[in-house]
Amino acid sequence: MFEEIQNSDIVQERALLVGIYGPETPRVQAEEYLDELEMLTRTAGGITVDKVLQNRMHPDPSTYIGSGKLRELKRRVSDEGIDTLIFDDDLTPTQIRNIEKATKAKLLDRSGLILDIFASRAQTSAAKTQVELAQLQYLLPRLTRFWTHLSRQQGGIGTRGPGETQIETDRRLIDKRISNLKDKLEKLDRQRQTQRKGRSDNVRVSLVGYTNAGKSTLMNALTDTEVLAEDRLFATLDSTVRRCEIANYDVLLSDTVGFIRKLPHDLIESFKSTLDEVREADILLHVVDASSLMIQDYIDVVNETLDDMNITDEQKVQLVFNKIDTIDPQRIRELKQQYPDAVFISAERGIGLLKLEEKIQNLIEEDFVTKTMSIPVAKYEGVAFLHREANILKKEYVGSDVEVTFSIAKSDLMRLKSLLENIDTAESVA
Repeated sequence: MFEEIQNSDIVQERALLVGIYGPETPRVQAEEYLDELEMLTRTAGGITVDKVLQNRMHPDPSTYIGSGKLRELKRRVSDEGIDTLIFDDDLTPTQIRNIEKATKAKLLDRSGLILDIFASRAQTSAAKTQVELAQLQYLLPRLTRFWTHLSRQQGGIGTRGPGETQIETDRRLIDKRISNLKDKLEKLDRQRQTQRKGRSDNVRVSLVGYTNAGKSTLMNALTDTEVLAEDRLFATLDSTVRRCEIANYDVLLSDTVGFIRKLPHDLIESFKSTLDEVREADILLHVVDASSLMIQDYIDVVNETLDDMNITDEQKVQLVFNKIDTIDPQRIRELKQQYPDAVFISAERGIGLLKLEEKIQNLIEEDFVTKTMSIPVAKYEGVAFLHREANILKKEYVGSDVEVTFSIAKSDLMRLKSLLENIDTAESVA
């Protein structure tokens, strides 16, 4: 199902996945989390040998899983040829040290695995800079562990990203590198802001959602273009913007990186500039995989991540259930009852796209008003503005005026009034 990273120089690592369940995380939910961790492991190029769950009230502060379960992991690492232990939660430096000392296996936690996948996906200068910054910030408190255990010559899961020259230097040099990367991202952010100013007059629609929900496939369907769309986690890192026409409106549609449970905080911080496309959008299409068994959990993760990014509630959010061709009609009826305002589509098969476009049109037109104005012929620049930015419903010449009835966005109406006032000011000055 999920493509593995193919590299003839790297032997696929055999991984044992470890998680815990208890009062706050029921066993069924913890099993779903480990299934997702298995998908992440496959995406990173590893093979999951088995998944281990332990019932605990809280993670053990020294070993995460307790001494008894740690002895079991040690035995299994030796007996089954396990290369890597991957934990579903982030581990403290103390837990990392104790587990590695006992098992002698390579160790990764969830954040380390996600960062490794992002490093393998980064293509552009911006994405590479963002990922390197997040990795260095993640590694900084864990320097001792990486000095004593990981060799950058080994390769494999958890070793992609910032190069040997940065990771194996002292803390002062890493701090300097982090500062340089932040400066570089600020420069890239200024460039993006300049680019966005040139398209500020367009309606902006942004696709958001849990990773692998089908956002890129939907973008291809709406824009008739070919954005990378693969059945694997984090296929898209950089924001991609395409111009399209929906119900006679010029729309800028952007596709952004998918979110995931427990997305590392440093990664969210470093990708904030890329996600400005989301922050500045007029409409957010929240794409959800209708075939998922944890729909509400995934919706909550996306909403919480948007909150972490300080996305305001000024944007209109439309829930879009994708991949309805993969579930039975009864399940679709249940989802429609549970989420009555959602739109149900299959981006891959083109099902429901007309209804989605109608919904987008309605959302756009919520901000439109219908006005009738008499504009002097001497101020025809205002009429020309309406031809560019508004939907002209009626136009006739009455004496020395042009009487126009039009539908226009509220923001553009303010621009029209400002334009006409500036013409008055210029005439009075003259």
